[in-house]
Amino acid sequence: MTREELLALPPTVNVTTAARALGIGTHKAYSLIKKGSFPVQTLPLGSTVRVPTAALWRVLGVTPPE
Repeated sequence: MTREELLALPPTVNVTTAARALGIGTHKAYSLIKKGSFPVQTLPLGSTVRVPTAALWRVLGVTPPE
């Protein structure tokens, strides 16, 4: 995922999008979330898990333009 694609993400993304940004597979991402080892904060919302984009940016070292 390019920097421009990362900066265009909405405030939260699904696990598939976060995994793509991190360069890992969706199955691996869910496995890490289940173990509590996912490198980004997650927001469990019932049966759905969302990932805050700002937290994803921090882990990837992306800073939004001012």
